[in-house]
Amino acid sequence: GVPLVFESYSWQHGVMVGACVKSESTAAAEHTGKKIMHDPMAMRPFMGYNFGKYLQHWLDMEKPDRKMPKIFHVNWFRVDEHGKFLWPGFGDNVRVLDWVLRRCAGDESIAVKSPIGYLPKKGSIDLTGLGDIKWDELFSLPKHYWLDDMRESKRFLEDQVGTDVPQVIWDELNAQEKRIEEQL
Repeated sequence: GVPLVFESYSWQHGVMVGACVKSESTAAAEHTGKKIMHDPMAMRPFMGYNFGKYLQHWLDMEKPDRKMPKIFHVNWFRVDEHGKFLWPGFGDNVRVLDWVLRRCAGDESIAVKSPIGYLPKKGSIDLTGLGDIKWDELFSLPKHYWLDDMRESKRFLEDQVGTDVPQVIWDELNAQEKRIEEQL
């Protein structure tokens, strides 16, 4: 259910997106077999201190006199109903990075607003020579997936971080869940 790439709405939204990252377990995470697990900021096996304070540290980096970098989320591994990867990956990932860099340079014409952030406008990623890329499927946002993901992410943060989750993260989660409910 996660699209190939999306851009967060703001620094705070991006920190929330990072807090809710999931990945397939790896040897570093001390899990065996393929299992999707919460991997906040893609750093779970390496967290050295309280995750709520870690999130607050990232939120505190934003200051009125700072231009904060944009935050993007990528999913190179989305599959179709037959288990086939929707994106070829490897060297073709540079096509997605080109879109990211154009967004960083301020190109507003190549993105569309969605409930989870800014998605590439159809045709804004160069697909020349890639054959049949299923754009609509690659960037679809299944409502049931995203509502389940929001609920599950909230449960994870409640169980694993508890009262140390910064209120801004809860606010961003609730706002995103509302956008998903209303717009998908």
